[in-house]
Amino acid sequence: MKNLENYRAFVLAAELGSFSAAARRMGKAQSAVSAAIANLEIDCGVELFDRRARNPVLSRAGAALLPNARAILLSNQEFAAKATSMSAGVEETLVMAVEHGISTFPLFDLLHRFSDTFPHVSLKLLSPGGAEIAALLRGDAADIGLMIEQESYPQGFQFRGVGHSKFVPVCGRTHPLSGKSQVSHADLREHRELVLQTGSRPVNAPLAQRKSTSAWYAESLLLIIDLISAGFGWAEIPYTIARQRIESGDLVPMTYAFQQSDILEGIDVVWTEHRALGVAGQWMLDRLLLLPQGVWRDEAA
Repeated sequence: MKNLENYRAFVLAAELGSFSAAARRMGKAQSAVSAAIANLEIDCGVELFDRRARNPVLSRAGAALLPNARAILLSNQEFAAKATSMSAGVEETLVMAVEHGISTFPLFDLLHRFSDTFPHVSLKLLSPGGAEIAALLRGDAADIGLMIEQESYPQGFQFRGVGHSKFVPVCGRTHPLSGKSQVSHADLREHRELVLQTGSRPVNAPLAQRKSTSAWYAESLLLIIDLISAGFGWAEIPYTIARQRIESGDLVPMTYAFQQSDILEGIDVVWTEHRALGVAGQWMLDRLLLLPQGVWRDEAA
């Protein structure tokens, strides 16, 4: 690569309007700056400045090449900063798997702080089903998981509860249950329940965990919502996912006669013991564990 000081002299002379001002900024003699720019012109094969006036003026070629010179200097700065970060043990990429259905809105403040603290770390956010998160963590395809709590986790997994997600029972506006002020267990048993295959309601869950003797299964919450809207059944789904369709009238929230409190599912942060997190990952994990317990419930209210 050509001498970066030549590019810097060119950019500063263009921005400050003179070779002498650029020399003062760089702490060099004016002759050194003039020589640096002349050498860059020789390398490029074009004149960057018109020197006929008292102060040099950018030529047409110089004006066209100035953004590229700035980009070269910026790229070099980013390279140096990223190399310094990596030498300090900061990983290049952090992967978080956030279970589909958990709102990311309560994480936005934390993500802003992460961006400011680790500007050179790429953050990759996955949105899998809950049953996939363990496989992603075990296979090193994710560093940290955020998921609906499970009764048990595989050996070697660590977890900590950090809040609750509100679930709401809904049906379509043309569904027979939509006209009832309160819905009983008997009402639910008469109609098909739509069940998410992964996450908090796995396919092999005991029948007692369901409220209907008839069920269809889907791996996507969005597909379940479409099926509900089309009148194929009812379901309990995360409020943050259902809210927009409830407000539009496509989904109708139901009130259970047998349960007066909100349906809350715990949210766990999950990670594994078999691999050490980098500096950025440990920073993220530590702050996830400090999140106020009400952040997701407040979002669902």
